[in-house]
Amino acid sequence: MNMFYPILANKKFIMMLLLINIFGTLYGYIWYGSQLAITPTIFLPFVPDSPTASLFFVFVLLAFLLKKNWGLLEALAIMTLFKYGMWAVVMNILTLYTTGELPWEGYMLIASHLGMAIQGILYSPFYRIKPWHFIIAGIWILHNDIVDYVFDMMPVYRDLLIHMNEIGYFTFWLSLLSIFIAYYFGYREKRFTLSL
Repeated sequence: MNMFYPILANKKFIMMLLLINIFGTLYGYIWYGSQLAITPTIFLPFVPDSPTASLFFVFVLLAFLLKKNWGLLEALAIMTLFKYGMWAVVMNILTLYTTGELPWEGYMLIASHLGMAIQGILYSPFYRIKPWHFIIAGIWILHNDIVDYVFDMMPVYRDLLIHMNEIGYFTFWLSLLSIFIAYYFGYREKRFTLSL
């Protein structure tokens, strides 16, 4: 695995990844446009899950380019990238299983969201997450579950509405797994240093 880190730490590679994530973030907020238009103001920060996750990572990459670490954003990024990346993969596969078909956008979402989940973990050796960063990020994603499944603000997958209770239960456990992933990868004793 160590052979990949010189590539991940390459300034040009980080800049390329930054541009990809900026584009993905903008596309994601546009995708949520119709839902955001009817979302009560108090819930707006919690509704566009995936683009907000990639936005956290955009700031992580910007910090790397500035030769800094923003630990809170790193904790938010690794947790939310994994959670919402894997959530979207599972929801699109469930849509395919339920309906027997998936439009090309569904396959694109599977690939892009799997990439989201992986990139957050791949960069974890460069993170400098402190306990309070970890706690705030954990509260954020559990609070987001309450907003989504108690106040019905989750992304609308019309073909999956009949499975809403099961999806909410799955999402809660995915949140706990995401917190564990952040703990496991975010607290390694041996850390890498970016030298750009």
